[in-house]
Amino acid sequence: MEISEEAVIVNSSRLKSVVWNDFDRVKKGETFAAICRHCKRILSGSSTSGTSHLRNHLIRCRRRSNHDITQLLTRGKRKQSTLALTSFSYNQAPVKNEVVTVASTNFEQGLKVGNINTGSVNFDYRRSQLDLARMIIMHGYPLGMVDDIGFKTFVRNLQPLFDLVTVSEVEADCLEIYKKEKQRVYEELDKLPGKVSLTVDRWATNGGTEYLCLIAHYIDDSWELKKKILNFLVIDPTQAEDSLSELIMTSLRNWDIDRKLFSLTIDNRSTYDKIVCRIRDQLCQHRFLMCEGQLFDVRCAASTVKLLVHDVLETSGEIISKVRETIGYVKGSQATQEKFNEILQLVGINWQKGLFIDNPFRWNSTYMMLEAALEYKEAFPQLQEHDPGFSTCPSGLDWDRLRAITSILKFFHEVSNVFVGRKHITANSYFAEIYCIDIVSNCMRALYSGHAIYSPLAAHGQSSASESSGVMDSKSSGTPVFALRYDAN
Repeated sequence: MEISEEAVIVNSSRLKSVVWNDFDRVKKGETFAAICRHCKRILSGSSTSGTSHLRNHLIRCRRRSNHDITQLLTRGKRKQSTLALTSFSYNQAPVKNEVVTVASTNFEQGLKVGNINTGSVNFDYRRSQLDLARMIIMHGYPLGMVDDIGFKTFVRNLQPLFDLVTVSEVEADCLEIYKKEKQRVYEELDKLPGKVSLTVDRWATNGGTEYLCLIAHYIDDSWELKKKILNFLVIDPTQAEDSLSELIMTSLRNWDIDRKLFSLTIDNRSTYDKIVCRIRDQLCQHRFLMCEGQLFDVRCAASTVKLLVHDVLETSGEIISKVRETIGYVKGSQATQEKFNEILQLVGINWQKGLFIDNPFRWNSTYMMLEAALEYKEAFPQLQEHDPGFSTCPSGLDWDRLRAITSILKFFHEVSNVFVGRKHITANSYFAEIYCIDIVSNCMRALYSGHAIYSPLAAHGQSSASESSGVMDSKSSGTPVFALRYDAN
């Protein structure tokens, strides 16, 4: 509504509400309007509209010099025990960064829900804005949550003085926090008197996008083991080894830690050996590495276990699939499940863990599936006798092989538990288990030497163990060196 010069200013001396000390009541024709004396905003001044909307405007008015709104909130409310919050508009412009004094926001102990005691606290708008950005970063919330109606209503009723930010604004705040944290980590690494070890992870999404994650591990001045994600870079899967090695070197130079690098741990893939060699050669040219780089290439213990387990599962895929089909048949119908339970009672099997089908992408679930199936192996032949439709029951030889496979997977499962059992694990915690990997690979060859179908498993497992255990060249000490890679959570 526009107010022309012909509008008449109404004498407000007869108006009792305190809000009229900050508004001019104007009449044009039969219409009344209230004009804020601070920001000149025009609102309805009709007697039927009341003054609540005027009071709410004064609470949020950014040009009003006096922010003490206690009188506004308590005027005419003395007989009420609760403060009613009205609806607010979300189309307000962002509030300037300032600290204002707010009343009626102190909650007293013992009050019922909704009762508010008037008082005085400081409201820092900028701090609240950054707290919102930190919450989004900490919990991984989507930036678009600031546009959700439910979130807007909650925040507006919780703190009317906080004008909600847009997606672009909260994104800018997140980037500001990131830059400050990055500078803090840079200064911490710059002051570090010791060395830094680097781990490199290659991550892939379901959509095919691949990332290179660089994590620094170091001991700070308080002798605490720290780890920080330095870079999370999008890479082209078709990139050559020289491009990836240069990408890592560029990151090291940007953080100014190339001269402090002690070791590099990366996936135990043959394609990555060239990357490690290129980085080591560049660092050795400037004499940055200790012992001429003999301790630079540190193999990943977790990756070694993963490769060996992959060999076991890949070569044993046919018999493991038969176990999945067997369990799927038992659990496929209620009648079959009930018949199987009757057989369990007849043969005297009373194992607490039930049958389940594994997740093929999680090898530890495959191990637990095989372990459970072995406990019920005496019941499956009985079910086959009573159910002609059950044709996937493993044979006696199959069960012998499954027991051998499960024993190997059990060892790797226990080794993995050692890896994840501590937040900061050191080599002495898992050296014995890693040393046993070579023994287990020899056992694999002995176990399967009598079975032609499993001869490749023994040979492949022995090859993977030798390749992954850090085979040294003539300049090395002959002792394989391992490390663990972590997500920096």
